[in-house]
Amino acid sequence: MKLLAFSDLHRDRRQAERLVAMAEDVDVVVGAGDFATMHQGLEGTIETLSAIAVPAVLVPGNAETDIELWQACASWPSAHVLHGQAKEIAGARFFGLGGGVPPTPFPWSFDLSEEEAAAKLESCPEGAILIVHSPPKGHVDEAHGRHLGSEAVLAAIERKRPALAVCGHIHQCWGREATIGTTPVVNVGPEGRLFDI
Repeated sequence: MKLLAFSDLHRDRRQAERLVAMAEDVDVVVGAGDFATMHQGLEGTIETLSAIAVPAVLVPGNAETDIELWQACASWPSAHVLHGQAKEIAGARFFGLGGGVPPTPFPWSFDLSEEEAAAKLESCPEGAILIVHSPPKGHVDEAHGRHLGSEAVLAAIERKRPALAVCGHIHQCWGREATIGTTPVVNVGPEGRLFDI
């Protein structure tokens, strides 16, 4: 299975158009959140991405809520929004969790506490492809000399051993990779990254 994964478009419709073109040769597209900027521009970004015909698995970032993303994707038939849920596509299991974890300092941000995230991650199937907006603590999560990732996401990766974990959120780590146990973890960023699973 060939995947195209990205995160943090933040209303960049030109980059969204590039991703639509890249998606022509893949089986599944994965969007790891932040399609909007501070809840603005979500509909336009999703409208551009909705030209993608293959299945797309999306999680909300901290710049849009899960409800806003579900509503924006209502007319995109191949899109599946996951926030604490799993979805099987062509024999592969995907699990998604959006939002900023731990909570960000921004009053507009869609965030979850570590405890809320841990509760949602409990139902992640072992060996699934994990899509999270926030990176795991200590991996692809460094900005300004601090590790800003999630303890709950780290614990879930250690326990559930996903085949792949993709994230975004920390812009300074776009394109970076790490490994936790046997799980590759990639902060994908908006350029789009191809994976063979």
